[in-house]
Amino acid sequence: MALLVVCALLSLSCWVSFYFILCNVNGSRSYEWNCRLVTLVHGILAVCITAYIGYVDGPWPFTYPEGAVMLAHHTMSILGILLTLWLGESGIEGCAVLFGSEITNPLLQARWFLKQTGHYRTQLGDVVDVLFVLLFVVMRIFVGGTMLYCELISPRPRFFIKCGGVAMYALSWVFMVDIVRFAIRKSKSWNKQQRDHRETVAANGHEGKKD
Repeated sequence: MALLVVCALLSLSCWVSFYFILCNVNGSRSYEWNCRLVTLVHGILAVCITAYIGYVDGPWPFTYPEGAVMLAHHTMSILGILLTLWLGESGIEGCAVLFGSEITNPLLQARWFLKQTGHYRTQLGDVVDVLFVLLFVVMRIFVGGTMLYCELISPRPRFFIKCGGVAMYALSWVFMVDIVRFAIRKSKSWNKQQRDHRETVAANGHEGKKD
């Protein structure tokens, strides 16, 4: 346990140092800008590491929903990570959850940077939004639901680990409601832009004929 504490403190020191280095290098940018950069790098690193652990190094999380603790990484559910580390089991599920949770994080950060630089209302911003919604639905709802099913029918994970999985999946559906609302608003905005564009083109064409 002492080793885990030391590793956690060391990891925290590295991220804090990275943040202050960015503040010195990007002195012209705001503190939030540099904080978002740290979050972006953190999300990408989490996705890469957990993807390798869960889907390359193994064991395969859908077949063997239990394993030794492989990675201590902060996520939405700090209590779940601490519990996994304390028990020394169900680490592979934790890594799979981390992967699914963090895979949309880089897109969220990219969206923020696009807004700050005035490039959000462009085709690139639309692509980022579409990819975010698709990744969330696929990873959090479909893949997450499949993994939760494997977790629940397996006799290996403990009962409170299964309860934690149910809670995380329920939270994903809460987020899903907000994302559906966002997608509806975005769709209406796109339709309005397309309608306004067609009306403008038609009006210009009509004026051209008059001339």
